[in-house]
Amino acid sequence: MARQLTVTSVVDAVVNDLTALVLAKELKPGDALTEVDVAERYDVARATAKAAIERLVADKVLDRRNHKTARVVMLGADDVRDIYNTRIYLESEVLRRLASRRHADDGARAANAEIGELWAQGVWDITDPDMRFHTCLVSALESPRTYAMYRSLAFEVKLCMSQLQGSQRLSPEIIVAEHAKLLELVEAGQGDDAAALLDEHLSRARELLAGMLGGTAGPEAFQPSSALPGGALWVG
Repeated sequence: MARQLTVTSVVDAVVNDLTALVLAKELKPGDALTEVDVAERYDVARATAKAAIERLVADKVLDRRNHKTARVVMLGADDVRDIYNTRIYLESEVLRRLASRRHADDGARAANAEIGELWAQGVWDITDPDMRFHTCLVSALESPRTYAMYRSLAFEVKLCMSQLQGSQRLSPEIIVAEHAKLLELVEAGQGDDAAALLDEHLSRARELLAGMLGGTAGPEAFQPSSALPGGALWVG
């Protein structure tokens, strides 16, 4: 009997498109997604749809418990705090290590410049270049295992970012200023100061998100930015 093979490129295309729909909120938290739904939506075989759903569950785009129907992941305040605290632990050490080499990654600098350009155009959804800024810094450490650990959070982080930035609660002006200051501190070899600013940067986003998702925002949500003149704070 011939073995059945699923064309990987088709699975990748389905996975990428469904992920984009979740990030764009066209598929909402808690929405069910079955093999039949996916097969009909993309006119693909059930085997392809099943493989795509399995990938999405592994990537934490979908949640499936006790062999029940897969659903778009729902993040609560506790989830957001755990995700962002994990980022703080990992990225803080990355910045200290980069500062010891006085190495500020050019890719991170380019990503921050892109955020500034989008902000100048009045665009608030800067999820992709924002994620790229942080990912480039982790990549610059040149530790494949550290990078793999960080990438395992990738979708959940992007989902958090898209919810916050799309809400216009936090201006890209703050993000650009704090990113630029982080690079400046790394180049100056001030690892502890860079880690402290990162904590401020991510804690503000964490608590704003926690408040949006049913929790009570902590005081970090309302802390003025130390990277802007006068400690400006933009919260809508």
